[in-house]
Amino acid sequence: MAIKIKPLADRVVIEPASAEEKTAGGIIIPDTAKEKPQNGKVVAAGNGTKDEPITVKVGDAVLYGKYAGTEISLNGGDYIIMRESDILAIV
Repeated sequence: MAIKIKPLADRVVIEPASAEEKTAGGIIIPDTAKEKPQNGKVVAAGNGTKDEPITVKVGDAVLYGKYAGTEISLNGGDYIIMRESDILAIV
């Protein structure tokens, strides 16, 4: 799904992966105990800065820090907008 947002400079918009509903053993995890996902998919990226071009592209699966970015809701979906430097790895 394409979103209508264009991040500025070195910022990217990430759609977080859904939180795990069950453990490997089959135990259902309640909403209050679910951990924030630390991975997601890039859905929009800025152009970068004059000194630092953006290296991630739309569609990349990425890992990011637990408390990185700002959560936003747009068109009924939840996203995180953060600086590219907060992304730890492309997977």
